[in-house]
Amino acid sequence: MEEKIEIMSLLQSKQSLEYELQSLAYGSVEIRKNDSNKYIYVHYREDGVALTKYVGEYSDELYNIVLNNSIKAKELKKQIREIKKKLKLLNYIEEELPEKVERNLDFAKRNLVDTIYKQAILEGVATTFADTESIIEGGKVNNMTSEDIMKIVNLKHAWEFILNKNVILSDSNFALLCQINKMVEEGFYYSAGKVRNVPVNIGGTTWKPDLPIESVIKEELNEIFNKKMHDVDITIELLLYTMKKQVFIDGNKRTSVIFSNHYLISKGKGIIAIPAELTEEFKDLLIPYYEGKDENKIKKFIKEKCYMSIY
Repeated sequence: MEEKIEIMSLLQSKQSLEYELQSLAYGSVEIRKNDSNKYIYVHYREDGVALTKYVGEYSDELYNIVLNNSIKAKELKKQIREIKKKLKLLNYIEEELPEKVERNLDFAKRNLVDTIYKQAILEGVATTFADTESIIEGGKVNNMTSEDIMKIVNLKHAWEFILNKNVILSDSNFALLCQINKMVEEGFYYSAGKVRNVPVNIGGTTWKPDLPIESVIKEELNEIFNKKMHDVDITIELLLYTMKKQVFIDGNKRTSVIFSNHYLISKGKGIIAIPAELTEEFKDLLIPYYEGKDENKIKKFIKEKCYMSIY
């Protein structure tokens, strides 16, 4: 069991490093001229294939960033190689994804912009579908705060993380829950990804969640996973449990949606997202649920109006 946990931890670390590497513009620099303008391109290799990437219009600052990125990329690649060696010593063999999970991953990727848009609206981010799509594709938007933009970028990173093959093959566990929150809250809280140790208030109710205890959360998550229920029902249990538990200082709804979808996608059963036009109805049902009322009502709402099957 300890060996399995170590393998999962290594795979998650490997995925984080690989994502960080992919986000960098690094490699052999080429400066191309067009009339009076200069542009930076980089040449690099990925999986043995020679690739070229456009970085941007030339500036000394951008040029130096690319040079620094190349140094950082070498260190990241070294760390990835070390993890691969450790995985080999643990006799880890990369599994093939079942066909239904492959289909579900494709489905989730095709709907990624829509899913992130819905999550942003649930969080109260002032965005449109078009602006959300632009941010995800690396474009610029107007009339949005830097904080709201960062929330969408962080959601993109967290979703891309769980949609990685190695991560989707990992168990939906407490460590993954913390990793998702760390990515969702990156740049907002130094304690992102850590169990909160201060009280929090919930808007719209006098009910207050208890301070979370890591050992209790792990035990209660295992109880949910072991329930004799359909995978979709277990996913809804996970979603609501992690929202109500308020494990982290912030970003609990965003974390809960992504975490529960990791479980659902790993079973090849679709995705869950609260439609933007039903956000207020969902919130109205969430408060009574927090207070211990109308549990079946919100579960029915999620299953009938927020669940999208791939079949």
